[in-house]
Amino acid sequence: MSIKAEERVSHQKLGQQLELFMSSEEAPGMPLYLPKGMVLRNELENLWKVKHQRAGYQEIKTPIMMKQELWEQSGHWDHYHENMYFANVDDQRYAIKPMSCPGAVLIFNSKKRSYRELPIRYAELGLVHRHELSGSLNGLLRVRAFTQDDAHLFVREDQIESEIDKVLDLVDEFYSEFGFSYKIELSTRPEDFMGSEEAWDQAEHALESVLKNKGLDYQVNEGDGAFYGPKIDFHILDSLGRSWQCGTVQLDFQMPEKFECQYIDENNQLRQPIMIHRAIYGSIERFMAILLEHFQGSFPLWLAPVQVKIIPIADAHVSYAEKVKQQLEQEGYRVEVDDRVEKIGLKIREAALQKHPYMLIVGDLEMEHGKLSVRKHKVGVIGEMGMDELLGHLKSER
Repeated sequence: MSIKAEERVSHQKLGQQLELFMSSEEAPGMPLYLPKGMVLRNELENLWKVKHQRAGYQEIKTPIMMKQELWEQSGHWDHYHENMYFANVDDQRYAIKPMSCPGAVLIFNSKKRSYRELPIRYAELGLVHRHELSGSLNGLLRVRAFTQDDAHLFVREDQIESEIDKVLDLVDEFYSEFGFSYKIELSTRPEDFMGSEEAWDQAEHALESVLKNKGLDYQVNEGDGAFYGPKIDFHILDSLGRSWQCGTVQLDFQMPEKFECQYIDENNQLRQPIMIHRAIYGSIERFMAILLEHFQGSFPLWLAPVQVKIIPIADAHVSYAEKVKQQLEQEGYRVEVDDRVEKIGLKIREAALQKHPYMLIVGDLEMEHGKLSVRKHKVGVIGEMGMDELLGHLKSER
């Protein structure tokens, strides 16, 4: 897929045109999702849930607000407190979470763990808040409230490389779903790192070893790791050839130590697990913005908020259109009928601007023969089909 730069429409304009999301002065940097935007978002989340369940993850949910002491213990306070939101409750200082990792640690520490349980893979679609300057806010790309597709894996030392290997496979599986190619960066120890140089050297070696063993090309980004560990970043390439940093895999020896995470090993000794932080979309909001600009709103059938638009030529054809809608909905498709009293040409033009994958035109001839005049977005008229033929055609594209 290739789109010329001069033909590009921003995701904000597309979001407005396709009625997906809006911004409000009452909540700057905190997008409001319209019904069609929620369909798109839910499809992305459903894909995420299915793939993670198959990959052996357990879904969790952690509080949006926790006591300030927790963030001081985790190290986030020293590195993020200027970008965090706070509240006082019962004379206690709380922070709205900028990240989900401490909550995952609390769940891990909620009971005794055996080495047989590891690896434990927790996944969370976690709503987080970070303060961004008002001048830097940009649609869904730069926001103050967003949902990270976080996962936190607790592993034994001998499991580090095999688990990272599996994460890299899962990342590739996700990006392939959207036709994205991507570049890889290995980011190493920053100046404000936590922990010992020895632990950092071990972590960096583990990440580099997996990349080399998989034969993956990567660049080293010196000094750009997270404060608690080195990371592998994934930069996807869109239809304009632009690079977007989305996924990340971070190896962390520090947080399990700070929270005294432990498991009992095969010799009945207490050991500390290693923590892997990772995200694939990065955030649902930002990934939606990238998809909007990548596809320019012309989503593949499975992702389109409205998959089929049915356009009756006149009032006499509305009941037939509704019957067709019902049949398609029973097969799991998202369908709308345009039953407005408008000229057919206007309805078709407006449906084309909405970029629905399929339009079905119904009039006297279609009703008489039990057929549908089928149009495909960017292709035009593809012919008349009966319902069975249409369903077969749609299923082949799903």
